[in-house]
Amino acid sequence: MTAEKPGARRGRGERVGLTRQRVLDAALDLVDRRGLKALTMRSLGEQLGVEAMTLYHYVPNKDALLDGLVEQVFRAAAPAMDGSADWREALRAYAKALREGLLRHPAVLPLAASRPAVTQATLDDIEACLGMLTENGFTLGRALHALNAVSVFAIGHAVLEVQLVVGTEESGGTGWLAGLDGERYPLIARAARDRVGVDDGERFAFAVDAMLLGFEELRTD
Repeated sequence: MTAEKPGARRGRGERVGLTRQRVLDAALDLVDRRGLKALTMRSLGEQLGVEAMTLYHYVPNKDALLDGLVEQVFRAAAPAMDGSADWREALRAYAKALREGLLRHPAVLPLAASRPAVTQATLDDIEACLGMLTENGFTLGRALHALNAVSVFAIGHAVLEVQLVVGTEESGGTGWLAGLDGERYPLIARAARDRVGVDDGERFAFAVDAMLLGFEELRTD
C-alpha cells in the first residue's frame, strides 16, 4: 500500500469510516425500523451522519441501494458451496435460511419478490451453487431450475406468511375453524382443534423436502 501524499485530503465518507457494507447495513436497519418508503439517500445519510451525496461513492444510485438490500438477505442465506457439501443439505439449509432471513426483514420482501439478484456478490453465490449442483450430477439447466424453484418458493412462502399474519390479526384469528360443523367439515375442524398441519416452519420444511426428492429423480435429462 502506498503512503498517502502529504496534504492529501480524505473524503467525508473516508473520514467517518464508511464502506459499502456499512451503508447497506444501515439501510437494512432503517427499513427494518421505518419501512421501505422511509428509505431515501437523505434519510440514510442522516442515519450515518453524512451528506446524502457522500453515499453515492458507495452506491451509485437508489436502484443500486435496493439491489444491495436484496443482496444482504440472499448472501446471509447462501451456504458454503465448496463442492464437497451434500447438495440436498446445502439447498435445504439455503431455503431455511432464506425464509427466516426474509421473515426477519419483512420490509425487504417486496424487493426480493420483484428484483433479480444482480450484484456481483449474489452472482458469485449463484455461480458457486450451480457449480456444486453440476458437480453432483445436475445438468446446468436443471441446476438453474432447482435453485430458482427453491428461491421462489422461499420468497413466496415468506410473503404469504407475513400477509396471513396481518390478515388473521385483522379478522380476529382462526379459532373459529375449530367450531365448524363436525359432520360437514370433520377433517378441517379436527386439524384446527388439534393444531396439526398449521405450523408454517413445518409446512415449509415438508415442501422443501418434497422438492429435493423430486430433484433427486430429475437431475439429468
